[in-house]
Amino acid sequence: MVSKIEVGIDSFASFDEASQAVVSPSERLQNLVKLIEHADQVGLDVFGIGEHHRREFLDSAPAVILAAAAVRTNSIRLTSAVTVLSAADPVRVFQEFATLDLLSRGRAEMVVGRGSSIEAFPLFGFRLEDYDSLFEEKLDLLLKIRDNEHVRWSGEYRPPLTGQGVYPRPLQNPLPIWVGVGGTPESFVRAGVLGLPLAVAVIGGETHQFRPLIDLYREAGRRAGHPPDQLKVGLHSLGYVAETTQEAVDDFYPGYVRTMNKFGKERGWRPVTRASFDAQLGPKGALIIGDPDEVVKKIIQHSKALGGISRVTFQMDPGSLSHEKLMRAIELLGTHVAPALREIEVGTK
Repeated sequence: MVSKIEVGIDSFASFDEASQAVVSPSERLQNLVKLIEHADQVGLDVFGIGEHHRREFLDSAPAVILAAAAVRTNSIRLTSAVTVLSAADPVRVFQEFATLDLLSRGRAEMVVGRGSSIEAFPLFGFRLEDYDSLFEEKLDLLLKIRDNEHVRWSGEYRPPLTGQGVYPRPLQNPLPIWVGVGGTPESFVRAGVLGLPLAVAVIGGETHQFRPLIDLYREAGRRAGHPPDQLKVGLHSLGYVAETTQEAVDDFYPGYVRTMNKFGKERGWRPVTRASFDAQLGPKGALIIGDPDEVVKKIIQHSKALGGISRVTFQMDPGSLSHEKLMRAIELLGTHVAPALREIEVGTK
């Protein structure tokens, strides 16, 4: 079996308060829409907006940002990356993305997950102790809404539905829903049993280490009777492309070490050093940073190591890059990386 690899961008609309004198929050969001428009123009396949609820990010309402981009783009698919479904109302989430689907003429998707950032739980009145059960129940409801105009459902965390209609209905049937996962085996198995495509966030370590988890996903899907081509795997990676590999490294490293050490301190991670960064640039390391040829080579290597991927999305925010550098990186991805990958059939064995 072979797989064509889609190429896209994921953004958290990161906002460095130190630069507010130069770029305001309003201008940052305007520039983000320009980035999505540019990604569409150069032929990238997908653009995703994350969801966070803290000062450093402007992506607390991803569907709104994507809707602004929908009317200024023509072909690129527009997705969340990820929707924190555990802390949301599945009815409202479906309505927002169905509306986005209509605005974009059938280009909306969503990636749903439990959320690695936990700020949404106390903000919306949910208990962290219910982290997994909230997601399982709400995903069940979301899929029932996707598949049925009128829904009868009951659960523990929201009032029941007794046959109410959920509107609007999207243009796509079914509306694509991916499951975003980190490193929990149960999450991989759940996605496989449901036959939903998988978006795997690999932000550190060696990418090939996720192969056993992806094998669990594919085996669970096979046992549940889902065809192999339905069990897609997308790779969300920290990455960046520039004219030369040295330029890419020099551009990305300063912001990366500052960003990762800030959030790593909150989560108990070891501090990032130049040596650990350089190790991530190696053939097996998770970072996808370099010139276009180097980036293509590494994506192919990752795909083979994981048994084949259908999509790779670049998360460039940790580099704290200027708007101009982001625009150029998107251009290189669209004009060099994506076309090269479309010409190559990557085996899944």
